[in-house]
Amino acid sequence: MNRQSYINLPVKQLDRAIDFFSHLGFTFNPQFSDASATCMVVSSQMSVMLLTEERFQAFSPKNICDSSTFSEVLICLTCESREEVDALVTRALSGGGSTYNEPQDHGFMYGHGFQDLDGHIWELIYMAQEQVG
Repeated sequence: MNRQSYINLPVKQLDRAIDFFSHLGFTFNPQFSDASATCMVVSSQMSVMLLTEERFQAFSPKNICDSSTFSEVLICLTCESREEVDALVTRALSGGGSTYNEPQDHGFMYGHGFQDLDGHIWELIYMAQEQVG
């Protein structure tokens, strides 16, 4: 079975989140978007639903965590090169995001990441395909 993934994230200000992720080069599916939610396309099999906190809360029986203090999820995306990892982090920083660590170089794998405007952690990794078995 070919499954699609939809990650749901609460955001404080939907317009700011859309501007931030547009700055990173992501696009949005208007079919699944309205004033309280938008569908950010990551790949043909993965999307991220950015939901206002009120909309998100309607789907969850639990309280939304304060992502400036607590981690609720780590989202890890693969990139096609080390340069793409660095470029996305640079764009995230110029769009108002922040970093939480230094780049990690493990030879066969290179990674770095950022926190978006709502404190969600996005890991970006590049793995040299010739070394991945």
